Amino acid sequence: MFGRTIFEAALLILFFNLLSRLLGLVREMVIAHQFGVSAATDAYLVAFTLPNVLFTILTGALATVVVPVFNEYAAKGQRDEAWRLFSSVFNLVLVTLLGVTVIGIGLAPLLVKLLAPRLAPDVLALAAELARIMFPVLVFSGLATLFMGLLNANNIFGIAAFSGSVNNLVIIGATIALGGLLGIHGLAWGTTAGMAAAVLVQLPALRWAGFRYRPAFDWRHPGVRKVFYLLLPVAVAVSINQIYIIIDRFLASGLPEGSIAALNFSNKLIQLPVNLFVLALGTAVFPSLTRWVAEGKQRETLNTVRRALRLVFLIAVPSAVGLIILRYPIVRLLFERGAFDERATGMTATAVLFYSVGLAAFAANVILTRSFYAFQDMRTPVRLTLVTVLLNLILSLILMRPLLHGGLALANALAGIVNMFLLSCYLTRKLPGLWDASWFRFALEVAAASAVMAVATEAVSKVLGPSLAAVGGGGLVLLVVCAILAGVAAYLAACFVLRVEEMGLVTRGVARVLVGIRGALAGRGR
Repeated sequence: MFGRTIFEAALLILFFNLLSRLLGLVREMVIAHQFGVSAATDAYLVAFTLPNVLFTILTGALATVVVPVFNEYAAKGQRDEAWRLFSSVFNLVLVTLLGVTVIGIGLAPLLVKLLAPRLAPDVLALAAELARIMFPVLVFSGLATLFMGLLNANNIFGIAAFSGSVNNLVIIGATIALGGLLGIHGLAWGTTAGMAAAVLVQLPALRWAGFRYRPAFDWRHPGVRKVFYLLLPVAVAVSINQIYIIIDRFLASGLPEGSIAALNFSNKLIQLPVNLFVLALGTAVFPSLTRWVAEGKQRETLNTVRRALRLVFLIAVPSAVGLIILRYPIVRLLFERGAFDERATGMTATAVLFYSVGLAAFAANVILTRSFYAFQDMRTPVRLTLVTVLLNLILSLILMRPLLHGGLALANALAGIVNMFLLSCYLTRKLPGLWDASWFRFALEVAAASAVMAVATEAVSKVLGPSLAAVGGGGLVLLVVCAILAGVAAYLAACFVLRVEEMGLVTRGVARVLVGIRGALAGRGR
C-alpha cells in the first residue's frame, strides 16, 4: 500500500517546491527581461555551468547517500552515532569544496575556454569574470545539499524545500537592483548570495533535528567510509549526467548567438512539472524505500515504486502534451518582453517542442534511479547512464545539422527515453513483477485522457486565439489560462470516466491534507 504519510509528505514538499519553482520561473522571467537571449546571457550560463557541474558531481550525490546510511544507523538505535559521523562528513566535504573553489577561480579562463571554445573572445573573457564571481556557489550549494539530505533523513522536508525559494528571492532581488547598475555581473553576485542564503535558512532546523557540530575528521569511522564508498559510484553517475549539459554548452557555442540561452529557458519550462511533483514525490518516497529495503520488505518496496511511477506518468504525459500545444503562447507570455524579442520566442519554443518528447522519461528516471539507490546499488545506473550519454552525443552531432539547437534538445529527449527503458529492464531483476499486465490498461487510460485534453486545449486555443490576440498582453494571459484550465478539466473528467485508480489516490490525499490544514487553522482560532 502506498503510504499515507508518504503521500502527505510529498504534498508538503510539493507546496514548497511549487513556491520555489514559481519564484524560479519569475527569476527566469526577470533575467529574460533584463538580458534576453544574448551573448551576455550565454556568458553567464557558461560561467555558472562550471561551479554547478562541479557541485553536482562532488555533492549532488551526497544527499542521496546520506539518507540510506543515516537510516541504517537510526534503525539500529544509534542516532547519536549517526550525527557524530556526519560531523566528520561535513568537515571533509567543506575542506574539499573550499580547495576546489580556489583552484576553479584560478583556472576560470582555461575552464571556460574548454567548455565553450567557439564563443567569441570577448564573450569568453566575460564568462571567465563571471565564473570567478560564482565559483563560491560550489561551497554554498554543497553545504545546502548536505543539510537537505540530513533533514530529509530525519523526515523534515519543508524547510529544505523552502531554501530554494530563499535562493530565488535573493537572485530576483539582485537582478532587479543590480542588473541595471552592474549588468550581468549583478546577476552573478546575486547567484552567489542566493546560495549562501539557502545554507543559512536550514541551520535552525538542522540543530532542532539533533545535529551538533564537532571539529572531527574521523576517516576511519565505518560510517564515514561507507558514505564515501557509496558516494564514488553515485558521483560518477551524476558526473555522467552532467555531460549532457557539457555537450549542449560545447556544441551550442558554435551555433547562432543565443542558442545556449534558448536551451536554458526552454529546459526550465520542461523541468517545471518534473521539479514540482516528481522530485517532491521522489524525496518523500526515498526514506521509506531505503527503510523497507533494509528491513527486507519486498512487497512494500514493489508497491511503492509501482505506485510512484504511475503517479509520475499521470502528471508528466499530459504536461508534455500541453507544452507542445501551447509552447508559443506560453513562451511569449512568460518571457517576451524587454530584451527577449520575437526571435528569442521562436528559438525557445522550438526547443520546448523537442524537449517535451522526453518529459515523461525524464520524470520516470528520477524514481527509477532512486529505487536503485534504495538498494544501495549505485553502479547499475552509472553503466546505463554512460550508454545513454554516448547515444546523446551521437544523436546531437547528427540532429544539430538540420535542427540546430532544436536537434540538441531532441537528442536529449531520445537519450532520456532509452535510459528509462534500460533502467526499467534492470530494476525488474530486483523487483520482479514491477511491470505487470495492469500497466497496459493504465497506459491506454493515460493516453486516452491525454488525447481528450489535447483536443480541448487545441480547440480553446484556436477559438479564442484570434480574438484575444488583438487585445494585447491581457488577451494572451486569458488565452493561456483558459486553454490550460480547459485541458486540465478535460483530463480530470476523462480520468474519472475511465476510473483511473491513481487519480482517486491523488484526490483523496489532497482532501486529507486540506482537512488537516482546516483543522489546524480552526484549532488556532480557538
